[in-house]
Amino acid sequence: MSSSAPFTRCVVARPTPLLLVLAFLAAASLAPAAPARAQQPADTQKPADTQKPADTQQAAGGGAVVDEIVAVVDDDVVLRSEVERQFQALLRQQRQQQGRLPPREQLWNKVLQRRIDNQVMIVHARRDTTITAPDSRVQQVLARRIDRLAQRAGGRDALEQEYGKTISQLKADFEEPVRDRLLWQRLRQERLNEVSVTPSEVREWFADVPRDSLPTVPMTVQLSHIVRYPEASESAQQQAREVASSVRDSVLAGVPIEEMARRYSDDSATASQGGQMERQLSELVPSFAAVVSRAPIGEITQVFQTRFGYHVARVNERSGNTVDLNHVLIEVDKSNASGEKAKRYLSAVRDSITNQNAPFGLMASRHSEEQRSARQGGRVTDPESEESTLRMSKLNASWKSTLRDLEEGQISQPREVQLLSGERAFHLVKLTERTPRHQMNLEQDYARIKQLALQRKKQRIYRKWVQELREEVYVDVRVQPGDLSASAR
Repeated sequence: MSSSAPFTRCVVARPTPLLLVLAFLAAASLAPAAPARAQQPADTQKPADTQKPADTQQAAGGGAVVDEIVAVVDDDVVLRSEVERQFQALLRQQRQQQGRLPPREQLWNKVLQRRIDNQVMIVHARRDTTITAPDSRVQQVLARRIDRLAQRAGGRDALEQEYGKTISQLKADFEEPVRDRLLWQRLRQERLNEVSVTPSEVREWFADVPRDSLPTVPMTVQLSHIVRYPEASESAQQQAREVASSVRDSVLAGVPIEEMARRYSDDSATASQGGQMERQLSELVPSFAAVVSRAPIGEITQVFQTRFGYHVARVNERSGNTVDLNHVLIEVDKSNASGEKAKRYLSAVRDSITNQNAPFGLMASRHSEEQRSARQGGRVTDPESEESTLRMSKLNASWKSTLRDLEEGQISQPREVQLLSGERAFHLVKLTERTPRHQMNLEQDYARIKQLALQRKKQRIYRKWVQELREEVYVDVRVQPGDLSASAR
């Protein structure tokens, strides 16, 4: 969320069109932080001052900050440390954009007001009985958060040591703020989903942007591809199967699967956590999901194969579409894998498209082994942003060499590639569109400009709506401009 409301004691400047343009190109949103709870009377009388805790926290900017309550929203509190973290993140973002920085106190106040606005929204989302956050979705988000924390900590055991709590206790601690965040997102989404902009509004918005402030749009491409992975030799396959079988034998003999995962698993995302992960079945590749969806709880599966290699797994729990499991992955050595079979296959596919007029999208959905793009008729999207317009500067050399000589509408010969996921493969590429580097304009960038104009309109509507909602919620700002931390001065 990027809206800001007037600060009680310091006016926060509204974003200019130029800042929105820059935000579109390189900004990240600040999600609502987990609220702390305060004891508050049922009426809207000002609660008694809260004692500042004696302990200190390290501010993101480097100085020690005595944590304190800087605002109270309904029965939740906003802590100085929360504002500090988001302030430092926004400061880094502004510096990366190399734009003119607003006064630091103004920026700090903007973050504070954003936190208050978020919390006001959470309060209203809790009150709205028509909005729910399904338990399955809450558990999915919780699982991902725990996985990320465990990965940073060096495994689940290290995470439990760091927090002094079990994984179950951590999940219980995170569950309410995660549910609050999902409710907040749903409430905001329902209010803003129907907002649209007309072509005249798009032109009016763009006309307000100073011509000399328009950014340069880098060269971009839109493309589709059909992917085949190189096949490892039979000896490499057999070796991986044998290692996986030995792992399974050791687990059946009494060695914990967690220990075997730490020692031998090639899944870097879960090995340090003893191979543990919690996922929606729909997030898993079909060959993996097919096994763990029906494996008996607590039993060790037979060795099974996916395109990642050979697996041994133990399902710990299944709840609806969510599965908690431990697994060991043994990858097949493909360092010497020949791509000849993949290239011959792709050549036959290309012949069907170019000589027999088979639609590229249909052939991609039938023959591409990269599931992500195959589901979209071969369309390549950025793994993080989901955007189909890709900056040439962000593509690696294997992509650039293939695209260099292609004209729009042409299909490449089979070429080796390092996919956006980092995997080695072979593919056919169809270049749909190439847009040279240029200054942003309506003719070439209407879709982008429309998105910016819509974003600006949504922000305007959202700010007005939040201000109306703030009238219905107890809000007490407990910080004066002179009380701001040293990092905000």
